[in-house]
Amino acid sequence: RANSSENILSSANRLLLHEGQLMLAESTRLLDVYLFLFDDFLLITKIKHNKKKYGGSDTSLIPVCPSPTPELQSLIREGGFCTVLDQPIPLDRLILKNVEPV
Repeated sequence: RANSSENILSSANRLLLHEGQLMLAESTRLLDVYLFLFDDFLLITKIKHNKKKYGGSDTSLIPVCPSPTPELQSLIREGGFCTVLDQPIPLDRLILKNVEPV
C-alpha cells in the first residue's frame, strides 16, 4: 500500500544491519527477493527487471539509501529495482529456523 509504506524508513534511530539478495520459496514458485534487515524489522522486496538499463550513478530509484552496496548498485545497473513485497515483519514476531537445502 503506497500510503502505509511511504515513510517506512523515516526513523532517524533505525539501523540497517544487513541486506542482500535471496530466493524466496513460495508454494509453487521461486521469487528473487532483496532483503533489508533493520534493527527493528525485516523488509522483503521483490526484484523486478526493466529492459532499460540505468547508469551506475543513477540512485534516484533508491533515495532512502545514500550509499547502496555494490550488490544493489549492480542490480540497478542491470535495470532492476525493488518493490516492497509485503508489510515489514517486526523482529519480535520473526522466528528463524535452519532448513535442509532443497
